[in-house]
Amino acid sequence: MNSYTTMAEKSRSTTLYAMLRFSRLYLIHMRPYLLFISGVAGAAGMVLQNGKHDTPQLLVAFLPLFLGYGFGQALTDCFQTDTDSISAPYRPLSQGVISKRSVFIVSLAGLSLSALVYLAYNPYSIGICALIIAGLATYSYVKKHITLLAPFYNAAVVAFLPILAYYITTGTHGLDVPNDTLKIAALSFFSYSNFVLIGYLKDIEADRETGYKTFPVEFGWDITLRLGWVIGFCTICTFISISPSHPLSWALGLLACIMIFYGLIHAKLVEEKNEKNALVSIVSTVRSFILFHLAVLIDNEPYLLSATLIYYLAFELVLRKRPSKYQV
Repeated sequence: MNSYTTMAEKSRSTTLYAMLRFSRLYLIHMRPYLLFISGVAGAAGMVLQNGKHDTPQLLVAFLPLFLGYGFGQALTDCFQTDTDSISAPYRPLSQGVISKRSVFIVSLAGLSLSALVYLAYNPYSIGICALIIAGLATYSYVKKHITLLAPFYNAAVVAFLPILAYYITTGTHGLDVPNDTLKIAALSFFSYSNFVLIGYLKDIEADRETGYKTFPVEFGWDITLRLGWVIGFCTICTFISISPSHPLSWALGLLACIMIFYGLIHAKLVEEKNEKNALVSIVSTVRSFILFHLAVLIDNEPYLLSATLIYYLAFELVLRKRPSKYQV
C-alpha cells in the first residue's frame, strides 16, 4: 500500500468521523422527543382522506412531517443563541462546538427537501410550505419583540401541519379544505400555543437577561398561568367540537384534559416559581398535545390502535433519554 492510498483512507476516515460527530450534535438540536409533535399533527391530517388509503404513500409523506419539527427547531436555534447560551448551555451551538452556519444550512436543506416531497405529491402545497419555512425563520424575532403574538405565531406553524398533510395525501388544491381538517388544525393551534406559553417559564431569567419580551418576562408567572387556563379551555372546547365517536378517543381526550389541568395546577402550587419547577407543567402540555391528536387518529382509523400505543410509548422513551432533564 503506497503513501497516497494511506493518506486517502485517512482522509475518508476523518471525513466520516466529522460527519458522524456533526450528526450526533445536530440531533441534539432537533430535540428527538419533540419530533412526535409534528408527526402526530401530520398524521391527524392524513386520516381524513375520504376513504383513500395508500400505505406506502402515507409512510413516505409521514417521514418529512415527523422530521420537520427537528429541522425547524434547529433553524430557530440559529437565531436565538443569546438566550440559549444561558437557558440551554448543553446545546452544541451554545457550547460553540458546531457553527451556526452549518446548522442553518443543514436545517434549511432538510426543510427544503421535505417541501420537495410535499410538492411531488401536490404542487398546490407550495404556499403552505413557504409559510411554514417563513414562520420558522422569523419566529425568534417575534418572540423577542412581540409579547402577545409570539406563542400564537409559533403555534400557527404547527397548525398548518394537519392541513399540509391533508393536501399531500388527497391532492386537494385551492382552499378546498374540509371543516374537519380545519378543526384538527385549530386543535393543533391551541394545544401547541399552551406548550409554547408554558415553555417560556423555563427561560424567564435567560430571556429577561437577553431582552426577550416573552409573556412571563413581561407579565409574570401567575398571569401566564391564567392565560394558560384560557388556552387550555379553548383546546378542550375544540376537541369536543370534533365530536369523536370512538369510546377510546374520548378516553384519550379525557386523559389529555387531565394533563392540561395537572400541569397548570402544579405550576400554581409550587413553592418556588423557577425554571426547574416549570418542567412538570411543560411536559404535561406536550403529553396533552400528543394524546389529543392520537384520539383523533383512533376515532378516524380504529385499526391504528396498536400503532398509536407504540407511538406514544416511543415518545415517552425518547423523552426519558433527553440530554438535559430540565429541558423540553
